[in-house]
Amino acid sequence: MIIINLLGFALMAFVVWWFWLYKPSDNAATVENGKITVLVENGVYNPASVKVAANTATEIVFIRKDASPCASTVVFGDLDISAELPQDKPQSVLLPALEKGEYAFTCQMQMYRGAIIVE
Repeated sequence: MIIINLLGFALMAFVVWWFWLYKPSDNAATVENGKITVLVENGVYNPASVKVAANTATEIVFIRKDASPCASTVVFGDLDISAELPQDKPQSVLLPALEKGEYAFTCQMQMYRGAIIVE
């Protein structure tokens, strides 16, 4: 009984870490010419971090390869922007000129996570 409880707590800790605490260790990609492509596959955004120049409008083209229903929407909560992502087709999201800071983007369940880093 104790072993089952310990395994249950370990599984809960893993779920909390994976969905809320884990941050991918990739280097942030830099936007060039105001446009960048982000792939949605294998449960992550690639690249998960995008560097953008301050006060510059940006276009992010999402290409969804993942069939998961969670991957079907991208949400920029701080910017009040969301978009439906059709599978295997590019979908552009236009971001307005932003002030310096970090702006998160997620799926509607916040399982897929990424960030816009404005410098």
